[in-house]
Amino acid sequence: MNAHQAFAQLRRLGVSVVTTSDAAALLEQSVPAASQTLTRLASAGLVTLIRHGVWWIKDGVDPLCLPEYLTAPLPSYVSMHTALHRHGMIEQIPEVVYAASLARTQRIRSRVGVFSIHHFAPEVFGGFEELSGGIKLATPEKALFDFAYLSGGRSRLFTSLPELTLPSRFRKRELLRWIEKIPSARSRTLTKTKLDALMATGA
Repeated sequence: MNAHQAFAQLRRLGVSVVTTSDAAALLEQSVPAASQTLTRLASAGLVTLIRHGVWWIKDGVDPLCLPEYLTAPLPSYVSMHTALHRHGMIEQIPEVVYAASLARTQRIRSRVGVFSIHHFAPEVFGGFEELSGGIKLATPEKALFDFAYLSGGRSRLFTSLPELTLPSRFRKRELLRWIEKIPSARSRTLTKTKLDALMATGA
């Protein structure tokens, strides 16, 4: 099988990202052989190496599609600063892609950008929409909630936001629904206090 035949098979999967082991199984190759095949495809500009063992196989890498692949098998979705900017709630463009996940908190550097992954308890994980292209993006309300939920932690990434603009159809009741899901009473209080402060500054 030549490289272009291998690429055609990979594209027929209909997914954006494959691991080297996925490719090996599909192409009926050993993992080292599949790695060599993918490396040849990357040299030809047909695929992109995201990080060790993870490959983008569609045209044009979209970093917002990647968090769930970087934390697999645990799920993730784009949230906090990145989602707030995407929804037009803050103007400042984040330098990294922020994501909520059931995986551990970690900072992942890849060939296409830096990802700031933050662990959420299962009870407050969710509240995202799947957009065209496979992007899993927090709703405006959940993106703001997620920011406030993390504000009580040690990280200083969630102490303040640039000027906040609330969308005309922002659903304040949705914030209350998520607050009620927080298992810890202390965390509920901290999150609500932060949200009240953020809402007071929102236009």
